[in-house]
Amino acid sequence: MKQTKQLILKVLKNEARLWNEDKTELNQTKLLDILDNFGDKEKDLYENIISLLLQEKELKDEFFIKIKDVYVFKTNDFRFFMEENKIDNSYTAFKNRIGLSDGKKFLKDTNDVVLDFPYKDCVLEGGQSSEEGLDTFFEYSEKSEEYEEKKSKRKEIFFNQVLAHDEIDRLFDKKALVNWKRYTKDGEKEVGEIKRDGNGTIKENLIIKGNNLLALHSLKEQFAGKVKLIYIDPPYNTGNDGFKYNDNFNHSTWLTFMKNRLEVARELLSYDGSIYIQLDYNEAHYGKVLMDEIFGKDNFQREIIWDISVLSGYKTIANNWIRGHDSILFYSKNSKLLKFNKVKTEHSEKYLARFNKKDEETGRMFFDGRGKKLFLDEVIKKGKAIGDVWGDIISFQQAATAKERIKDFDGQKPENLLERIIKSATDEGDIVLDYHIGTGTTLSTAHKMGRQYIGIEQMDYVETIALERLRQVVNGEQGGISKSVDWKGGGDFVYCELAKWNETAKKQISDCKSLDELNKLFDEMYDKYFLNYNLKIKEFKEKVLKEEEFKKLSLDDQKKLFIAMLDNNQMYVNETEMEDKRYGISDLDQKTTSKFYYDKQ
Repeated sequence: MKQTKQLILKVLKNEARLWNEDKTELNQTKLLDILDNFGDKEKDLYENIISLLLQEKELKDEFFIKIKDVYVFKTNDFRFFMEENKIDNSYTAFKNRIGLSDGKKFLKDTNDVVLDFPYKDCVLEGGQSSEEGLDTFFEYSEKSEEYEEKKSKRKEIFFNQVLAHDEIDRLFDKKALVNWKRYTKDGEKEVGEIKRDGNGTIKENLIIKGNNLLALHSLKEQFAGKVKLIYIDPPYNTGNDGFKYNDNFNHSTWLTFMKNRLEVARELLSYDGSIYIQLDYNEAHYGKVLMDEIFGKDNFQREIIWDISVLSGYKTIANNWIRGHDSILFYSKNSKLLKFNKVKTEHSEKYLARFNKKDEETGRMFFDGRGKKLFLDEVIKKGKAIGDVWGDIISFQQAATAKERIKDFDGQKPENLLERIIKSATDEGDIVLDYHIGTGTTLSTAHKMGRQYIGIEQMDYVETIALERLRQVVNGEQGGISKSVDWKGGGDFVYCELAKWNETAKKQISDCKSLDELNKLFDEMYDKYFLNYNLKIKEFKEKVLKEEEFKKLSLDDQKKLFIAMLDNNQMYVNETEMEDKRYGISDLDQKTTSKFYYDKQ
């Protein structure tokens, strides 16, 4: 077995795309994903891997079967061998030495859609990355060209880590909330009181910055069974770096990520509520099976097809049918009690402007449609019921001119798409939740339609984009649906953040530019933050940090080891511990947090 393992390592050394920069560590996750799910972009890499493996007789005999004159690769056998005989590397060796074993395997075979997950996704900061076992991975991602036109170019680091279920301690306890601010037409103010109705339900529009899994659990006590509509536009798992998120999961990881959040989101949904999840072909079908498990097949309502096709530009390069739609999966909490307001088409001003001729006999305005008069009053009377294929809503990417976009907040999802969903599922005053708010389209639309909303986002751009967008909405901006709903501005919203602790240490580690900086940071980590209880601190500080083999590791691997030492149950401050002076949470933030959780007015 060891000889076979070394042989695989030897032949794959010839494919640099599978290794880190100094060729000391094989990216096994990438290797197995390519062999399982290669597409047009990975075709050449896939063929080269197969070619390299075929060059060695021992590997050819072990992992290929000959059918007539064709050798067929036994993917599952190869995958099983690689997972059972994981190639050792210096990083793993050091990790084991200081008490950070790799733990259980994440999923045996990503070929299967496994819905009975043994692990819970723990911490997601900044975006998403693929993963292997329980290791933490870093991914550097360039922003999209469209975004770079507005912002200076920079790179962000993305973290993703998975905890085994029995490692979870107080991870899902309520978190302390800090940096409370209320935004009104008159500017920024202190929050002071938390508005509630006669039943004690919080009646605030909320934007929460922080890990969305932990934020959802923090909302559970106050909002369980009270949210009428959930709309999310999660990462699509495209394998490409997107505008905000690094959309790069494998299927099993993506499903785990989604499952953890959907389970708690379902608890927040009211008995007559509904949830809409927007996806594309990469995960729509996996998502459908997952939703069937969590919400039940009987609660599946429709797969809405949003036709966003524009048969021009880079899309047409593909030697295939050109993709031109997204899928929106629509589920109810309880199909027998579902609230649904039937929505009919409303004719655009541009369409109505066609009726510019007056009938001489009746004085009625009409449009001459191929020799047949179509009268305006008759058209207005017939609003057509809307089906499950939506081709009448243009995406921002299709917008012909800048005037058709919301100024400064370009994105793919237009407000009238959300308007249709919100109108069908809610009435004024109902609560709308979006825990992947992106540029804030759901919240902006809900605000203008008089709905209460809760938005969650973990990226820093929540302050520069989504927050700024909502401030402009309050001040009466006229983009999106503003004119059609006669929006004049008004209302307010509250912003707050999950109080960071080990999450701050993680950010400090990611900002280090050298091993020297990491070394200097270690003492602060040890004295100030929470490290894994089984960590061999003395071994790490007195031996590992000084060894040449450790110094030869890439800076990314060195950072991975530092971050792996942090206790993931302590990434944010629990509400029950916020009075501890070490966390530095102000008296005002403590008081407002208590009002939020306990109705202490």
